[in-house]
Amino acid sequence: MIYRVRHTTRYAYGSTVDLAAHMLHLTPRALPYQRLRSASLTSLPAAARRRDGLDHFGNAVTWLFIDAPHDLFEVTAEAEVEVRYPAPPAPEATPAWEQVREGARAGGPGAWQAAEYRFDSPMCPAVAAAGTYVAESFPPGRPILAGLLELNGRIRADFRFRAGVTDLSTRVAEVLRRREGVCQDFTHLMISGLRAIGLPARYISGYIRTRPPPGQPRRRGADQSHAWVGAWLGPADGWVELDPTNGVVVQEEHVVLGWGRDYGDISPVRGVMLGGGDHGLSIGVDLEPVEEAAAPAAGVQG
Repeated sequence: MIYRVRHTTRYAYGSTVDLAAHMLHLTPRALPYQRLRSASLTSLPAAARRRDGLDHFGNAVTWLFIDAPHDLFEVTAEAEVEVRYPAPPAPEATPAWEQVREGARAGGPGAWQAAEYRFDSPMCPAVAAAGTYVAESFPPGRPILAGLLELNGRIRADFRFRAGVTDLSTRVAEVLRRREGVCQDFTHLMISGLRAIGLPARYISGYIRTRPPPGQPRRRGADQSHAWVGAWLGPADGWVELDPTNGVVVQEEHVVLGWGRDYGDISPVRGVMLGGGDHGLSIGVDLEPVEEAAAPAAGVQG
């Protein structure tokens, strides 16, 4: 599947910003199953200086430095991405979860990249109560992917998607108590519980394709940033991606921006400013297949 992605972030400031520096994770990650065909990033006002590179986790990152006074900052990222996820292994053919846990604990050539995702991170510590919840899916000797699939489905069934009841400061323990939240909350919860029982898990940020209700046109800008979980199956099988918000194994309706230990490592836009005061934020995302994007747009509402 080939997608076109357009992600616009707009900040309107209550007072003038004299200087600003922004760090952006807005370019989809090049992966064996995700080919970046093209990418561009533009800002208003234009940056006086720009630097592109990779962060610690290998994600594409852009630094913008703006020295012109401004009361509006807008950044638009556009990309064309080809996504072809491999099929996951047969669940019962994957190793016992305890074997994966011990392999991650030992580290070494086959596990060094996974090992760092065993540990606490600022937004996603290994909460004991989350570990208790997760452990129900991992009785002794269970193949790891079988346990992960059950856990993924349990979170989908046990927690209600409800926007506006949580924010970036909401802790895992609070999500577990409330049994509601958004994709970021469910992703942090699953990661926290897996780490609590010794299994590596990472936070993946990206996009998911959304569909309009039957008979209604697709609305521009109405797609979503999304988050899901990367879980390690051991050196032979590598990583699998699971979406606990929707209870599915990630396939061809997801596009990866990047990954880290938690949301804080892969926040799409982060910056420091001189001035600005209060601000308003608006975000618009479009993720559409190339063949759909090429179709006539009559009847589409903004």
